Amino acid sequence: MRLVHLSDLHLGYRQFQRQTAAGINQREADIATVFRGVVDRVIAIAPDVVVIAGDIFHNVRPPNPAILHAFAQFSRLTAALPSAIVVMVAGNHDSPRAVETGCILRLFTPLGIHVVDGEPQRLAFPDRDLSILAVPDTGVPHRVQLDPDASASRNVLVLHGEIAGILPAGAAHAERTAIEITPEELGAARWTYVALGHYHVFRQVAPNAYYCGSLDYTSANPWGEIAEEKAAKLPGKGFLEYDLTTGKRTFHPIKPARPLVDLPRIEGRGLSAPDIDAAIKANVARVPGGIEDKIVRQVVRDVPRHVAREIDHKLLRELKKRALHFHLDTRRPDLLRSSVGQGSAGRRASLMEMVRDKLRGRPLTSDIDRERLVERGLTYLAEAEQREGTAALGAAAAEPEA
Repeated sequence: MRLVHLSDLHLGYRQFQRQTAAGINQREADIATVFRGVVDRVIAIAPDVVVIAGDIFHNVRPPNPAILHAFAQFSRLTAALPSAIVVMVAGNHDSPRAVETGCILRLFTPLGIHVVDGEPQRLAFPDRDLSILAVPDTGVPHRVQLDPDASASRNVLVLHGEIAGILPAGAAHAERTAIEITPEELGAARWTYVALGHYHVFRQVAPNAYYCGSLDYTSANPWGEIAEEKAAKLPGKGFLEYDLTTGKRTFHPIKPARPLVDLPRIEGRGLSAPDIDAAIKANVARVPGGIEDKIVRQVVRDVPRHVAREIDHKLLRELKKRALHFHLDTRRPDLLRSSVGQGSAGRRASLMEMVRDKLRGRPLTSDIDRERLVERGLTYLAEAEQREGTAALGAAAAEPEA
């Protein structure tokens, strides 16, 4: 008995401002195209079971084109595989926080798909000697009791959530979910297979337990995903096929809809704006096939604000026209840290310094002026501290003397 494990489709995901001729966000169309191709491949594999471990849609209220596309593709899947068991659970992206809102995934129930949202549900298929425990994200932090069905020889767990200690340090692209369980609570050895969702990077939790990852780069920080995949020599995006009888695992790679290009980092210390312009041009010229219709990032480190302001804006506008998205990420030198040091003996970093450092190191997903972001954040913090101080003084003045 063969099972296909998908997760984190994020249909309806929108990014950047480019649109197709039909008026659909280009990235939304990209993700739709990838999913259509995946459905073709799943139909060709003809598995006995298909599980989708959450985040079918990117939002609780997805755009209409995404809903129509999803319904069309799942209709194709169920029509082509009429005897296959198809199960999907709601993830943190498609679980409404208000009960009266209702879960959009219930739309697929008439297709014969077992949709589980809200409370965990055990699905029994005695004719297949199979039991599936489906655990969706509910939006409310809670503990989940995970026990296989003793009456079935094949037990599958489908869960959208986090396994404590599995996400590597610095996985900034990962959002928090309501469900976090320990490896001991998971008890992977008790299950025939564990299909996990939420984490966008392929990861093995146990010999029979996996995050299959997302179908494309749909997180707030795709560069973090790519760096993690390269560092761990992971296969990139894809989905899993698992034989519930033999335990054989097959990873089916997926080619992203369009390339993401992280240009070589430019060290801006001592460089003039024309020097940085020339370095950017050289990096772009070395991209195989050019940057046309690709998602491109250029990081420039240790560049003072006055130099960053003098970078050729005409050049940047040209690059933005050529690429689907071109993001110049300029990062100022941290003069205070180099002179004092956040870890200096006898001195702790102030709240201002910590906020500043956090904002300067935070990955940005669009053309946001980093220094303006830092300035705005520090301004808000200063205003808040001033209001708090004023309120404290007022309260002290109002207290009667002893």
